Amino acid sequence: MAFCGWKWLLLLGRQNTLAKVWRSRRGGPSLCWKRRCHWSAGKSLDPEVRAFLEENTEVTNSGHLTPEIRLRLLTPRCRFWREKPDLWPYGDPFWAIYWPGGQALSRYILDNPRVVKGRSVLDLGSGCGATAIAAVMSGASQVLANDIDPIAGMAMILNCELNHLNPFPITIKNIINSDAGNWDLIVLGDMFYDEQLADGLHHWLQKCIRIHQTEVLIGDPGRHQFLSHSIHSQLHKVIEYSLPEYTRQENHGLTSSIVWSYQPSNSLD
Repeated sequence: MAFCGWKWLLLLGRQNTLAKVWRSRRGGPSLCWKRRCHWSAGKSLDPEVRAFLEENTEVTNSGHLTPEIRLRLLTPRCRFWREKPDLWPYGDPFWAIYWPGGQALSRYILDNPRVVKGRSVLDLGSGCGATAIAAVMSGASQVLANDIDPIAGMAMILNCELNHLNPFPITIKNIINSDAGNWDLIVLGDMFYDEQLADGLHHWLQKCIRIHQTEVLIGDPGRHQFLSHSIHSQLHKVIEYSLPEYTRQENHGLTSSIVWSYQPSNSLD
């Protein structure tokens, strides 16, 4: 099975496996992010993993909304575009795809640095780390990237190196339903692909806003699970981007991606 077929499985079905992991890895509410398992700026990568990622991904900045950012991704020129998915040794590489919601968030931040300049930013479900990288490039005072896949954390460090940035802290714990700390801005892209996970995100984000007055920006290309969820009635459309042709082909017909501002009512649903 070629990777394009593998990616289609990620889009339609195997993402449910990731959703179950997000739901099951719950952190205790008394832990703050600094006490969680995370990669520090000076942490070295396992040489074997680094070599594997460098050999089996391609450095690219084309075909996406943010040519300013170079990333290691799986592309048609990579071995695992053609190999059977089960031969990939580290679990489904969601991080190796630059999803359209994350592209929209990253483009918006790069074009509007005032959104993050001098502010603390939590990038939830960071994947390849592009949105966190955009926040650093745009002058954020503090950035934490969060993804439950430790290989994603390693890939983010490689992507920081590609963009001549010092690696930002990366937590690989599930922080949904826990106290994530006081952040000026939370950004998340392409996270509303499972109803139960979406419900958990909805209430957790409401709590972050109510307790810390956190601003929340969500990137999504208009997937059915997102548009049909109750959170959609509490969103304000910030900007819509037309996706480049390569990204359209990768995402089977999705043509645009939108940044939304989450503005819930005062009471929790």
